Amino acid sequence: MKNKVLTVSLIILVCITLLGVVALVFATQLNKGDDSSKEPSIDEIINSSVDIEEITTNLVGKKFIRISLKIQTDNKKAAKELEKREFQVKNIVIQKLSEMTPEDLQGKSGKVALEDALKSQLNPLMQEGEVQKVYIVSYIIP
Repeated sequence: MKNKVLTVSLIILVCITLLGVVALVFATQLNKGDDSSKEPSIDEIINSSVDIEEITTNLVGKKFIRISLKIQTDNKKAAKELEKREFQVKNIVIQKLSEMTPEDLQGKSGKVALEDALKSQLNPLMQEGEVQKVYIVSYIIP
C-alpha cells in the first residue's frame, strides 16, 4: 500500500515537472519568433519618414506659427506615397492649426495633442501603409 502511494506520487510529480518544462520551452520559442513587435531601428525610421518643410500659417487671433514636421510611416512604400501627398498633408496641417490658439499649443500636452490629431487625420488618406508618428521638428510662435 505504501509503495503504491509513493509510486503514484512520484509519477504525478514527474508529470507536473515535465509539463512545466514543456510550457517553458513553448513560451521561449513563442517569444523568439515574435520579432514583429520589435521596435524599428533608427535607419528604418529615417527610411520610412517624410520631412514636411516649414509651414507658416495663422492661428486663431492675430498670432501665427512656423512649424516643421517629420512624419514616420510603417514602410518605405507608405513614405513614398506620403511624399506624393505632401500638398494634402500641408493642407491638413494648415486647417488644423487655423482652429487652434497659441494656448492650445502650450506645453507638452498641447504639442502631443496636435501630433495625435494630425496622425488621425492623415491615416485615412493612406493606401500603402499608415502613419506611425508625427514629430514636431521645429516650432515658433513669435
